[in-house]
Amino acid sequence: SGLIGRSWAMVFAAGGFKVKLYDIAQQQLTSALENIRKQMKEMEKSGFLKGALSAEQQFSLISVCTDLKAAAEGATFIQECTPENLELKKKIFSQLDLIVGDNVILSSSTSCLLPSKLFTGLKHVKQCIVSHPVNPPYFVPLVEIVPHPETDPSTTDRTYALMKKIGQSPVKLNREIEGFVLNRLQYAVISEAWRLVGEGVISPTDLDLVMSDGLGMRYAFIGPLETMHLNAEGISNYCERYSEGMRLVLNTFGPVPEFSGEIVQKVNQAISEKIPVVPKVLDARRKWRDECLTGLAKLKAQMKSD
Repeated sequence: SGLIGRSWAMVFAAGGFKVKLYDIAQQQLTSALENIRKQMKEMEKSGFLKGALSAEQQFSLISVCTDLKAAAEGATFIQECTPENLELKKKIFSQLDLIVGDNVILSSSTSCLLPSKLFTGLKHVKQCIVSHPVNPPYFVPLVEIVPHPETDPSTTDRTYALMKKIGQSPVKLNREIEGFVLNRLQYAVISEAWRLVGEGVISPTDLDLVMSDGLGMRYAFIGPLETMHLNAEGISNYCERYSEGMRLVLNTFGPVPEFSGEIVQKVNQAISEKIPVVPKVLDARRKWRDECLTGLAKLKAQMKSD
C-alpha cells in the first residue's frame, strides 16, 4: 500500500473495479486510505478525477486487509507492489501460488526484475506476468506487459484488455529483456546527459531544459520513430538523409558512466539549488509534476477525441 500500490488502487477503482489493498501493517493501510480519499477529493474538485464515478463512489470500491488469503479471495487479477527486492517478491508470489486458483492473473509492478527470475518454478507460472507502470501510474498511463517464457498467451491478452479497460496505455513486449523498454530508453538518455554534463559541454539545469523545452515537447505526443518519419519524407528518406550523420555522432559516445565521484556532486549541487533536498520542497515539486502530468493527460485525451 505504498505509493505505487495506492496509485494502482485508484486506477482500478476509477475503472469501476472492487479493490482490496493488502499490507502487513494496519497503520500503513489506514494512512493509505486517508491519502487516497484526499487525492480523489482534490482531483474531483479540480476536474481531474479519472473514470465515470464520483470520488465517493470510487473510494467505496476500495477496502483493506492484512491477511493475504483474504485479500486474494475472489480476485481475478492481483497486482504486486512490494519494494524492488527479488527475494521479497519471490516470497510473496510463492505464497500467492499456494492460495490462488487457475484463473487469477498474478502480476508484478517490478521495473527491472525479469519474469524468469520472479516466476520460474511456480505451479501457476502460466498465469504470471509483469505489468510495469510508470511512476505515478495514475497520471502516466503507460504499462509495459512482459511475459515469462511460460506465460500463457491468454494471460497476456487478458492483462492487456484489462489495462485498456481501466484507461491505461498497455504495450506488449514479445520477450523479456533487462530494463524492459522504457528504462532502456530512459537510461540511454540519462547516460548521454551524464556524459555531456561531466565533460563540461552544458550545465545540469540547461541539460534538463533541452529535454523539457525541446525533445520532451514532441515526445509527449509522438515517439522517436514517428519523429524520424515526420522530420523527412518518411523513415526511408530520413535514413537516406541522416544515417551518416547519426552514425558519426553515435560513434563519439563514451563508455557507460560510473554515476559516482565529482559529477554526482556537480549535478546534485545544481539541481538542489533549484529544488532543495527537503521533504516539504520535494513533495511540493512532485505535486506540481503530477498536476502538470494530469493537465497534459487531459489535453492529450481532448486532442484524441477531436
